[in-house]
Amino acid sequence: MQNLIRTCSIWRALEVVGDTPTLLILEASLLGDRRFDQFRRRTGLLKALLSDRLKRLVAAKVLEKRRYSESPPRDEYVLLEKGRALYWPALMLLRWELMWGDGEGKMRVELTHKKCGQRFTPLPACSHCKGEVDATLVEWCEGPGVGWMAPFYSRRRQQRDSSEGTALFESAAQLLGDRWASLIMRSIFTGIIRFDDIRRDTAIATNILAERLAWLTNFGVIRQVQYETNPPRYEYKLRRKGVDYYPALLMLMQWGDKYYASPEGPPLLLTHKSCGHELDAMVSCSECREPLHAQDVTFHIEETDGTDDIESAAAE
Repeated sequence: MQNLIRTCSIWRALEVVGDTPTLLILEASLLGDRRFDQFRRRTGLLKALLSDRLKRLVAAKVLEKRRYSESPPRDEYVLLEKGRALYWPALMLLRWELMWGDGEGKMRVELTHKKCGQRFTPLPACSHCKGEVDATLVEWCEGPGVGWMAPFYSRRRQQRDSSEGTALFESAAQLLGDRWASLIMRSIFTGIIRFDDIRRDTAIATNILAERLAWLTNFGVIRQVQYETNPPRYEYKLRRKGVDYYPALLMLMQWGDKYYASPEGPPLLLTHKSCGHELDAMVSCSECREPLHAQDVTFHIEETDGTDDIESAAAE
């Protein structure tokens, strides 16, 4: 099993959404953009790259290409149910950005929950007890769908320059847009914290793993702890910034479980330690603690240069 990794809904999900150009397009879709020129203006992507990522999202059944004009022929790209289901992962990326971003993003956003009328922060919560969820409050065990799979590392350019981040997810996109880094974070969240163990769990080449661990350490989500001196060996433990990233991966894992898990079931089963029930995580309103749905949320977005305000309902 040297060249295999544990079955992972996060990995399968990242194969669909785990690079920055794709995140840019999904963000634009959730903000209501549908047409090629709208995507170009919002994302700044080159035509060829934008066209390629749109084709991939259509092939993955996240978007559907629909003709809206015959003369001349013009198409738009509409979120399908599978794409709309990315709303909760997107809210968790936004939450992490609000907590840990550098505050210099291209946009500022305020969310209002129409059901309670309050401005809110999206909150990761247990659907049973409605208590908040983070990595320190979750236990896991292997699920019925656990197994081994080949890690198909499709070739995509690394996205590390913050200027290439999405408008709302400047810093969060750097993590989610690097699937190796996200796979390493998955390992650490499940208690695999030593170099050789992470390498076996992820099947990442040694030089790439060393580089990603150094980057994650510098990025402030993990810290290096020496546990042996001769030769020097290290463990990698979460910082608070890393703990707070967990809900984004959790919601992405649930999305992957829904659309990519094996017929036997999910690879991992989670328990919320606060209430002892199997964790079915949701994103709730911080004010009324009710689950959030796109049609019940309005957002006010202000460009940081102050030149453009957008106020609208989230894309349904």
